[in-house]
Amino acid sequence: MSDTSFDYSLDERQRTMLEAMGIKLWLPDHEAAPSLAPTPTADPQAAVETVQKPVTAENLEPKQPLAGIESAQRAIKNIVFAEQILEPTPTALALSPRPAGIEQMDWPALQSAVSGCQACGLCQSRKNTVFGVGQAPADSAHAPQVDWLIVGEAPGENEDAQGEPFVGQAGKLLDNMLAAMRVGENGKGLSRSQGVYIANVLKCRPPANRNPSPEEVAMCEPYLARQIELLRPKIILAMGKFAISTLTGSNDPVGKLRGRVHTLKHASLQLPVIVTYHPAYLLRNLPDKAKAWADLLLAMQTYRELSNPNEQASLHTDR
Repeated sequence: MSDTSFDYSLDERQRTMLEAMGIKLWLPDHEAAPSLAPTPTADPQAAVETVQKPVTAENLEPKQPLAGIESAQRAIKNIVFAEQILEPTPTALALSPRPAGIEQMDWPALQSAVSGCQACGLCQSRKNTVFGVGQAPADSAHAPQVDWLIVGEAPGENEDAQGEPFVGQAGKLLDNMLAAMRVGENGKGLSRSQGVYIANVLKCRPPANRNPSPEEVAMCEPYLARQIELLRPKIILAMGKFAISTLTGSNDPVGKLRGRVHTLKHASLQLPVIVTYHPAYLLRNLPDKAKAWADLLLAMQTYRELSNPNEQASLHTDR
């Protein structure tokens, strides 16, 4: 008896192989009239070798035409079996220990270490590492000189493809948020090419944009710590729970941590950290954009007080 639950869908390659084998494939059409159904041939087994035989180029030579659902099923199974044998899975990259001496690396060496890192399984699925983006340094041997560091969680599909953090719709929202922060020269807004550096906790994309695992965060954390040490920003804006927990050491919800200034979790650097929602979250939860704007106001106020400790400048807003 034929297996009527078999999946008859074929991709382009399977259809091409069926044609090369001389198989006239008929698939059921639920909307076709019963009188249009073809009549099976007398000997449907003469056209296809069984899957138990070794798959070779000789076995895949064109056979006699056949029709009928059972013969088509066997042909499809034979093709799938052949593809599994003739097309081996690419060899995965071997893991290797994280580079030693990260805490002593200069900016170019750190970039190179991130680019070649194979310390966790994320290296096997990434297209590009995502080191960060920001104002170009005056000297390529040194880190950019910026006042603001924006830290997100992990690269997504667009970031993995382009090798740059915060691109796509979430990136556009972040750019708009930065432009609204009137703390640049002459009251201008910020941008990723002026006064700001943008990075992520993870330097590689987790498959299917899943959440980072604790082990993955632990592997990447020294890279981010060294970036902070070399950048020496005046203030850090942490966006999303994984960035917040990495930079502050707190696992409390974002909503509970908002509204106050935190201190960077670091052995020697005492830098203010303002926490807020990740732009990707805000795209899904539009009412919380007002809360994120309040976080930006707090960040601007904190920055101005750091820059002018003897006076508190008035805040510029677009609302």
